[in-house]
Amino acid sequence: MAEYLPSPRIARHSWGRLELEDGRGFRDAKLFPGGAREWDWNETGTSHSPGVQPADVAELVENSASVVVLSEGRNRRLAVKPETLAWLQDKGVMVHVLETAAAIELYNELGQDQAVGGLFHSTC
Repeated sequence: MAEYLPSPRIARHSWGRLELEDGRGFRDAKLFPGGAREWDWNETGTSHSPGVQPADVAELVENSASVVVLSEGRNRRLAVKPETLAWLQDKGVMVHVLETAAAIELYNELGQDQAVGGLFHSTC
């Protein structure tokens, strides 16, 4: 089994809030092997449509994520640009796109034995 830094686990979540096992909380989160931070959409000009961009996921890959989980929001209003999926595929990174609660469940499961990264939108 390859060595990798563990990704922080999400302990609790509700509309507008994600809380990690270490107690840190976020509205929207970028999680990756060895780290976590607020996902600020303004950094890349992300909006619900056209959605998650390659620049949004680059940090996850730069931090050694071999699989990425992207949340579409609780009401699936956050799109993912086709270019983002293609970019991840070109990097050899497996990607899953799911509703937020399902994305969190899969992310926590994958993180038990894989270098996983994720972008999580806690509202719509």
